[in-house]
Amino acid sequence: QLQLDESGGGLVQAGDSLRLSCKGSGRTLRSYAMGWFRQAPGKEREFVAAISRSQGRTIYADSVKDRFTISRNFAENTASLQGSNLKAEDTAVYYCAARSSLFGSSRSSDYDYWGQGTQVTVSS
Repeated sequence: QLQLDESGGGLVQAGDSLRLSCKGSGRTLRSYAMGWFRQAPGKEREFVAAISRSQGRTIYADSVKDRFTISRNFAENTASLQGSNLKAEDTAVYYCAARSSLFGSSRSSDYDYWGQGTQVTVSS
């Protein structure tokens, strides 16, 4: 059974940068495409970014394109999300997810495993 644990969340100022990490345990993340989603209070969970199993293909939500970068490190069995120029509207609980497929997806229902989430709060 794959377990995912996010870390790196916290309170930052608008315009700051933040790096979130997702550590896999129990199985290697090489077998999965990875995604990041977020959920703000009172809103539905939304797609942020995804990366293919081979790292060759990434997709981003329009709201974070050019500000966020998804990556993965096979040696450390992690996936990361680097955010820059953070805005108040980026405030949310961020979740990483793993999909048993070659490519990532923007649909949360396509993912098989989820982490517990890490809170990111951007103060303006």
